[in-house]
Amino acid sequence: MALIKTVIDGKEIQVERDRWALDVAGEMGISIPTLCHHEALEPYGACRLCVVEVTKGKWTWLTTACDLPIREGLSIKTNTPAVIKSRKMAIELLLARAPEALSIQALAKEFGVEKVRFTRRDEIGKCILCGLCVRVCDSLIGVSAISFVKRGAERRVETPFNAASDACTGCGACVAICPTGHIVSVDKGAVRQMETWQTDLDMISCQSCGKAYIPALQFESIQAKLGEKMPLEKICSKCQRSRTASKLKAAMGDKN
Repeated sequence: MALIKTVIDGKEIQVERDRWALDVAGEMGISIPTLCHHEALEPYGACRLCVVEVTKGKWTWLTTACDLPIREGLSIKTNTPAVIKSRKMAIELLLARAPEALSIQALAKEFGVEKVRFTRRDEIGKCILCGLCVRVCDSLIGVSAISFVKRGAERRVETPFNAASDACTGCGACVAICPTGHIVSVDKGAVRQMETWQTDLDMISCQSCGKAYIPALQFESIQAKLGEKMPLEKICSKCQRSRTASKLKAAMGDKN
């Protein structure tokens, strides 16, 4: 693919057309804050933290770097006064929405944001509406167990009718990808409690050690994708590693 020229923070580079500016800047060692971006998902531009200043010809504007495609002749600056001002405003808004989120507190400290001029929203936990959980559930897991509901100040992420979800498999992808720790999942005995989604799922026990290790619905979902020609064993990862190690040890013993 042909390369085009662009400038980031005064350095002219050659890069593939339409690559995202956030990714290119990261490869250059330029740190741009973001909370709603993940390399496995399409850009979303929700948190507004990755704002950069772009100039082309006589025009200059602010836009998010995560969904800014690199084009010929762009000059991108990641740390101008206008950029910092915009990021500080975004952090204020995020602090008002999720004041207890440690990741937001860390950003506030980094950018020197000490006062919040907006009304706090403590009743909605640590959710910042980044959309990562909704998108990973829909795009990668393929079950759409959660979604955005309502609009404006009342917008939030919930299961359908804010009740236990029939679609949730308890895979934990939403827990892993959440940047603020808002989504909580707890394993209690043979049940995985997706507390944030008010959903309890029965777990399958390992045939080797007897420990509950995976929700039955998640196991069935994985098996359905693999098909009958690749049956899954009900063995936890710890026992699987132990079994593999034993086989390798035996094989090495035979060679000696």
